[in-house]
Amino acid sequence: MRILVTGAAGFIGSALSRRLIERGDEVLGYDDLNDYYDPRLKHDRLAHVIPAEGFRFVQASLEDRAAMDAAFTDFRPQRVVNLAAQAGVRYSLENPRAYVDSNLVGFINVLEACRHGGVEHLVYASSSSVYGANRELPFAVEHSVDHPVSLYAATKKANELMAHTYSHLYSLPTTGLRFFTVYGPWGRPDMALFLFTRKILAGEPIDVFNHGRHSRDFTYIDDIVEGVIRTLDRPPAASDDAALLRSPSTSTAPYRVYNIGSHRPVELLRYIEVLENCLGRRAERRLVPMQAGDVPDTYADVAALQRDTGYAPSTPIEVGVARFVEWYRDYYAV
Repeated sequence: MRILVTGAAGFIGSALSRRLIERGDEVLGYDDLNDYYDPRLKHDRLAHVIPAEGFRFVQASLEDRAAMDAAFTDFRPQRVVNLAAQAGVRYSLENPRAYVDSNLVGFINVLEACRHGGVEHLVYASSSSVYGANRELPFAVEHSVDHPVSLYAATKKANELMAHTYSHLYSLPTTGLRFFTVYGPWGRPDMALFLFTRKILAGEPIDVFNHGRHSRDFTYIDDIVEGVIRTLDRPPAASDDAALLRSPSTSTAPYRVYNIGSHRPVELLRYIEVLENCLGRRAERRLVPMQAGDVPDTYADVAALQRDTGYAPSTPIEVGVARFVEWYRDYYAV
């Protein structure tokens, strides 16, 4: 297939692009290579993909409508995976307009290009952040996501609503994936594992938010990529189920949303302990309160993903953190 991947220089996008190329797909990577974090890491991720036969790359932003339309016109993708977005819960407190530009304006450009390009299936990144103030665990896709606690989360919920509208109005098959705390080799430097590793190796103290008493459903990168591919290969169909047609609150559009998480929440203190064991060093911990925009716990119910794709993430943190540390030591020569 011809598959357009936005955010192709990102953590998930570069890993996904490699997997798609390996199985014989033709991939157009699309990324603006911005400086939200060190662009050198993005370039180095791309360097592992660009030499591959069947991969092309366009440097442009989602907000650049002309560039987006040109990419669709030239490449004529059959399917699209939209991973590009302004990421980060905490950064949304500092620079909210960046989220409006990339996650809202950019996403409508993707939807319009898919609509007019006759795309068979759009898979897009949502986030576990959409669950916001919901305290019913584990988080299930059927739960209400009406109370986001960060602008980042609000834009991701908006993406789900926008996608549904296009599925309903234009019969565009869309699948939203709520990712749960992705980690692993080539990860994002603004994420806890990366920050902790750098500081521990440098002998610097680490900030442990909420005194380490919150938990996260940490999900290894290979599990995320497998989940993306499983859903990408299964475009949702419109339903003509009589019960759904009678329901006042259920959509019959070709639209789905899934959680992709390990279904095994881990307390932050345990996560740090595993990292210390892998590094062979103890961390100096600076216990601080929870930051604005954060939530105490995340925990993915992956029943819908498993039912529809036969897949659920399975990599334990002991394995995933060890692989990250091995990569980090090699990449940074430490």
